[in-house]
Amino acid sequence: MPSQPRTAAPARDHADCRRQLLALYGRGRSLKGDDLAPRIARTEGVSAAFIRELLRRAALFAADAGRGTAVDEEHLKEALHELLVDGGPLTRSLLGAHAHRPS
Repeated sequence: MPSQPRTAAPARDHADCRRQLLALYGRGRSLKGDDLAPRIARTEGVSAAFIRELLRRAALFAADAGRGTAVDEEHLKEALHELLVDGGPLTRSLLGAHAHRPS
């Protein structure tokens, strides 16, 4: 019997799904802060790939700051800015952040 192709569930406009993705991709990254609501709100309309890349880049900012894997709000802000503003429209499109515009 042929196997069915795998498909990823989109994270767009589903706050609970984005919360779960932040928790999943945040494992091993020592996310600081108990309140995920602001992070979830800032990721409205993005794909799971975008959330994964956001946390990966935030971890790089934390490491560069000498914080190891302790990602905090500032690291997430830096990563979000890099993805949405510095990355330009191609990066936003590739990572599924079509609804976001640079601020």
